[in-house]
Amino acid sequence: MNRILALGLCLLLAACSSNDTVELEPAELVKFKETVEVKRLWSQSIGSGAGSHYTLLPTAIAGDDIFAVDTEGLLMAVNRLNGKKRWRIELEERVASGVGAAQGKLFVGTLNGELVALSASDGSELWRTRLSSEVLAPPQSNGSVVVVQTQDGRIVGLDTGSGRQLWMQEVAVPALTLRGTSTPIVTDTAVYAGFASGKIMALDVKDGLVQWEQRVALATGRSELERVVDINAAPLLEGDILYCGSYQGRLVALNRGTGAGLWAKKESSFNNLAAGNQQIYLTDENAIVKAYNANSGTLVWENDQLIRRQVGAPQTFGNYVAVADFEGYVHIMNQSDGTFVARRKVDGDGVRSPMQGVDNILYVYGNSGDLVALRAE
Repeated sequence: MNRILALGLCLLLAACSSNDTVELEPAELVKFKETVEVKRLWSQSIGSGAGSHYTLLPTAIAGDDIFAVDTEGLLMAVNRLNGKKRWRIELEERVASGVGAAQGKLFVGTLNGELVALSASDGSELWRTRLSSEVLAPPQSNGSVVVVQTQDGRIVGLDTGSGRQLWMQEVAVPALTLRGTSTPIVTDTAVYAGFASGKIMALDVKDGLVQWEQRVALATGRSELERVVDINAAPLLEGDILYCGSYQGRLVALNRGTGAGLWAKKESSFNNLAAGNQQIYLTDENAIVKAYNANSGTLVWENDQLIRRQVGAPQTFGNYVAVADFEGYVHIMNQSDGTFVARRKVDGDGVRSPMQGVDNILYVYGNSGDLVALRAE
């Protein structure tokens, strides 16, 4: 029977010594001279936010709106330029997936295994479809097909107009996995998705048939914990190159058409990747922030001053790359060398949700429910 391992528990176990006592503390914040002014443009409360359970609840941006949902099913549309609420609804279902958005529709997966489609203009419900298991990552769509991954290892394609299932692929789930699933990429022709087995697959978007598959990580340890090789991070598509990271595995660059490997580096990460300045950014399992050359895989720089601070996914905006930690600090670094240029605390309960960046504005959704827009001056 499959068992799910929360990421926080996994990190706790990894930090334990032989006598099962945790000795390593999160790094203290270093002082530095801020060279960039970070202005809070607005803040909006989204219910109870991610709460105390390990949920990420990614937001979605479409046009001038940003959409966010809390764990209790409160879904809100907010003007991302001024922070004013456009509408809010109650789904009356517990949610862990966050929000997916495409061509005027929103998609939310619930903990009891339902996929809900709504109108982005007013939040009215369009349809609901029962799935086989809970949904922990945002459904993604190309406008015609919406694709969702479930915790039991299935990936399903549905018609966006009716919710009718078009196809389904099932991948074996290891005995022990991290809590969460990778967010798929959906294009006009293909679906790119990572799985708990350490494999990434390209599927035909029309019928779900496998176009190619590539192993990113191989389970080699003796214990079940050592053999966890989940791909929890969303694949990152940049032009014709697909980048993917895995836990206790590798960071790889693949040809999107064939799956052929271009380069690979040994890395362990469960957070989404980011791209900018011809570099790929990641945070590893120890919260070290790294930048790799996107073309060669050469390590450009790393910043280890946030070690063990439960740093989340990096996000680029403007000339900067930002990460947020368990105390709610947003750390902003130069993309060129990884040096700190600014720091801002946004939520005392911490930040787990992946941030969003548009031009010079960074959108941060804190665990307590505060959605904040920051601008680097």
